[in-house]
Amino acid sequence: MAMAVAHQRESSSSSSGGINKHLDAGKYVRYTAEQVEALERVYAECPKPSSLRRQQLIRECPILCNIEPKQIKVWFQNRRCREKQRKEASRLQTVNRKLTAMNKLLMEENDRLQKQVSQLVCENGYMRQQLQTASAATDASCESVVTTPQHSLRDANNPAGLLSIAEETLAEFLSKATGTAVDWVQMPGMKPGPDSVGIFAISHSCSGVAARACGLVSLEPTKIAEILKDRPSWFRDCRSLEVFTMFPAGNGGTIELVYTQVYAPTTLAPARDFWTLRYTTSLDNGSLVVCERSLSGSGTGPSAASASQFVRAEMLPSGYLIRPCEGGGSIIHIVDHLNLEAWTVPEVLRPLYESSKVVAQKMTIAALRYIRQIAQETSGEVAYGLGRQPAVLRTFSQRLSRGFNNAINGFHDDGWSLMNCDGAEDVVVTVNSAKNLGTTSNPSHSLSLLGGILCAKASMLLQNVPPAVVVRFLREHRSEWADFNVDAYLAASLKASPYAFPGMRPTRFTGSQIIMPLGHTIEHEELLEVIRLEGHSLSQEDAYVSRDIHLLQICSGIDENAVGACSELVFAPIDEMFPDDAPLLPSGFRIIPLDPKSSDAQDKLTTHRTLDLTSSLEVGPATDHGVGETSTSSSNSRSVLTIAFQFPFENNMLENIAAMARQYVRSVISSVQRVAMAISPSGLSPTVGPKLSPGSPEAVTLAHWICQSYSYHLGTELLRSDSVVGDSVLKQLWHHQDAILCCSLKSLPVFIFANQAGLDMLETTLVALQDITLDKIFDESGRKALFADFAKIMQQGFAYLPSGICMSAMGRHVSYEQAIAWKVLAAEENNVHCLAFTFINWSFV
Repeated sequence: MAMAVAHQRESSSSSSGGINKHLDAGKYVRYTAEQVEALERVYAECPKPSSLRRQQLIRECPILCNIEPKQIKVWFQNRRCREKQRKEASRLQTVNRKLTAMNKLLMEENDRLQKQVSQLVCENGYMRQQLQTASAATDASCESVVTTPQHSLRDANNPAGLLSIAEETLAEFLSKATGTAVDWVQMPGMKPGPDSVGIFAISHSCSGVAARACGLVSLEPTKIAEILKDRPSWFRDCRSLEVFTMFPAGNGGTIELVYTQVYAPTTLAPARDFWTLRYTTSLDNGSLVVCERSLSGSGTGPSAASASQFVRAEMLPSGYLIRPCEGGGSIIHIVDHLNLEAWTVPEVLRPLYESSKVVAQKMTIAALRYIRQIAQETSGEVAYGLGRQPAVLRTFSQRLSRGFNNAINGFHDDGWSLMNCDGAEDVVVTVNSAKNLGTTSNPSHSLSLLGGILCAKASMLLQNVPPAVVVRFLREHRSEWADFNVDAYLAASLKASPYAFPGMRPTRFTGSQIIMPLGHTIEHEELLEVIRLEGHSLSQEDAYVSRDIHLLQICSGIDENAVGACSELVFAPIDEMFPDDAPLLPSGFRIIPLDPKSSDAQDKLTTHRTLDLTSSLEVGPATDHGVGETSTSSSNSRSVLTIAFQFPFENNMLENIAAMARQYVRSVISSVQRVAMAISPSGLSPTVGPKLSPGSPEAVTLAHWICQSYSYHLGTELLRSDSVVGDSVLKQLWHHQDAILCCSLKSLPVFIFANQAGLDMLETTLVALQDITLDKIFDESGRKALFADFAKIMQQGFAYLPSGICMSAMGRHVSYEQAIAWKVLAAEENNVHCLAFTFINWSFV
């Protein structure tokens, strides 16, 4: 019996040991270095292999033959978990470093503000004391005036004098970058945070205009200084920068005498130039400083041919303070302080030259964004389209911007001359007879012409129109203002022979465009894209040959919340092969705000302004209270629009091309004015009013009539019952999933209203909607069905139309499952105002 018990215990112990051994083997396996290496190779190719792949791995790798598939599955799970933890730890470390740097910047800003408060308290006490002793007030105030030393030519003529100016410039710059020399206020709309580019401030009540930025950049200080000193690479308005003299200074620093030319942003003002001293040095704490200021005296200047096109501006102590950061990267402080001599421009443009916000957007913020962009490209965080390198795409953007600026300014030393006008001064035409305008490093890709380049340009004032909205409209609805035949002519200039380009042959352009993104800046403030304009041959033999036109385009400033930002749309025809060194002939639009946003109403402008477009287009004369409400804001928001289009020409065709260019630019101006008037909250003026009767209802009222009439005739609600209150009716109707259209009751019915789905279906805009008649959108069967049910609609009030096909404004076929037509009754008068249609479940064929 004892032997049996012992045997049972031994058997039980053996069985338990086997089970434990099996469980231990399933829980943990000690892998050899060779096995780990083999598994890592597979993980690099496929982090999550399938069951079949794991079994195949065991068969192909003898060293893994003693490991079960389940154990290998667990290894890959653990490996993925470790990788995820590693990435998360790296991300958290990056966020922590950024927050630590931002905290340091905010603490420094807090210290600066405390010092400023103390200084203001002392000044306040001092002023009170002076007021109590009126007899000594004049003497005391004279003694308290802070005078800026004037640098004579004698100081600038010898190295010792220049070194003295450099040291003084350094001290003044540091007092602005980290001290209280300038009363800084936060840039509107630019709140600091872990995801922001930096901390931005503008000057308040100081001489000239100034802006400051602080931020963390993952580059070394010497690299940052090298990039920032190359101002033309990141400052789009910089035409040229030339270093005339450079000599060493103390602490391993250098002093340079620099001449800089800056483009004028419009055709209405001269360009600016600067003669400055630039001082680069290192501080005791390891920081790197690049500071700069204007020198007195004329110094060097533009060429004699272009002297009248420049005004000498002043740069007050400005520069860059770059401090190495623990854990890598740098903290950078940027200060730009300028006196742009606003008195030299027309009075209407002076706000542009007296705005610190404009300087902040164009220079200070642009510099920090560019540095951040380079840092992200260096780390491989940025992905671009069409397999292009970031530097190549950045060069394309710079060339488009530079070519557009050259066209606007038309400098004489570049070969531009003014052409005799046709009696009207609205469009200025300049001619450049240079035989080669390629501006490329590769001569084989330069643009060789028998004649030269002609530029037609104009500037106009826009009132109460958000620049970002106008530019977005011009970008998204090119067919509303562009002539595709002109685009074809410009594209043909890229070929050696006009007959080599298919666009010069008989072609029908569909009006549709395809936007292909190439790249964008880190905050999407600038987009680089290729636009394809679709065309079809009209000749039978070339029916299968592509007639598409390609444009390279940059679009910037489409964020309405960016205070002081310039909005641009610049494009140039480009060969479909898109070589890196392709010649470019840019044209486009630039809209610059002249006044800051001064009212809460303007801050509340939505990013989608089509509802305002609806109100102004579909409404007759506005009510008195509406006009009164908008008249004040209309005078508070102004911007200047500059248009420039370049055309190649041959000598014997100069006059013809000039006449065509003037006419084309005037037609573009007319289209832009029409769009701007529609977008403006103040609505259209009576002299430029829409093609509607004076009795047309306002948009909100019309929306109510549409919904009430639908419910009255069909016995059901068009919208949700909880949304039919006030302005929400118009918003719900506007965003309704089905296309809703209204047409007038005339001998030739025209459309007077459409919601967003309706505009998408017709491929049109509210500006062009009134040019579309009802009969144009239906095919033959659709027209017959409508005419057969027309009497029923007028008697019964509504009718269901069968499924069918209609036509968009671009000539595309649209199918719909069902259409409903009903009479829209004016609520008070109970008479028929218009007909409404809804197209259910529509789609392009």
